[in-house]
Amino acid sequence: MKQIDDQVFDLVIVGGGPIGMACAIEAEKKKLNYIVIEKGALVNSLFNFPTNMTFFSTSKLLEIGGVPFISHSEKPTRREALEYFRRVYDAWNLNMAFYEEVENLKKLDESFIITTSHRKIQAKYVVLATGFYGQEKKMDVPGENLDKVRHYYREAHPYIGQDILVVGAANSACDVALELFHKGSNVTMVIRGDTINKRVKYWIRPNIENRIKEGSIKAFFNSTVESIHPDFVIIKTPNGEEKIPNDYVLAMTGYTPDFTFLDNLGIERNPSDSNLPDVDPDTLETNIENLFLAGVIVAGNYTSKLFIENARSHAKVILSEILEKEKYLESKGLA
Repeated sequence: MKQIDDQVFDLVIVGGGPIGMACAIEAEKKKLNYIVIEKGALVNSLFNFPTNMTFFSTSKLLEIGGVPFISHSEKPTRREALEYFRRVYDAWNLNMAFYEEVENLKKLDESFIITTSHRKIQAKYVVLATGFYGQEKKMDVPGENLDKVRHYYREAHPYIGQDILVVGAANSACDVALELFHKGSNVTMVIRGDTINKRVKYWIRPNIENRIKEGSIKAFFNSTVESIHPDFVIIKTPNGEEKIPNDYVLAMTGYTPDFTFLDNLGIERNPSDSNLPDVDPDTLETNIENLFLAGVIVAGNYTSKLFIENARSHAKVILSEILEKEKYLESKGLA
């Protein structure tokens, strides 16, 4: 393999979340020369979760690499998860590059050339484990670009005593609305359907429904945001337009994989079936030879179908396939 800028690897893993880390651990086990490229911090998506968030999964189901995850309660907090994945990173001495973004990736003969914000890298195999949390689903309404509009929520303190509009009805929206209400914000929710999302956690649903029923949190059902202005928001409701005072809009509308990135790489997907990428279900290899997908990105827009606990296995599947490919090349004298 021709060397480029002294950066030649067997495997490049794009994405330093739990699944990218799991792939790196399997690469360590198989003694491959690898690197993980992460555009943010270690487990950057988890870092951007709300400060007081509690996972739906148990700590046992979040474990990777044989490192025990001990939490104070059955369901760990964000803080405990960050500490856990730091311990995994240290325990396996993973080769990871942080705050480095992949700008281009192309196939050249039998290898890939990866251009990042820092350098050029050459690799025989590539795994994309980029998740979906990095790109928010836009409302596509006038005023969405105002500074008062946030698609990510960290904590309640900046919003105390403010008029807050929470857009959405899934777990994140309900969590945010309840926390803000309890901290003293004036909270209004805009919900596209006629009820709270059916997948809302069972211990949250009665709380949010009761707050709405008693009027502590005002909710507009079957409604959408029409436009956002510096001091108010226009909402379209079944009874006509409503103009409400507003300081901040928290659009908890969900997130989506970066399909443009996949398209630019030439990875085929099915727009008529939730943009499901074209991957071999047995190996997770894409239509581009030696390029694999791992984690929630495999599910396209079905982002609620794959989580850490049921995507951890992707790492072993992919690295086993890579090892089989290497054995075959060795048998042919091509490795």
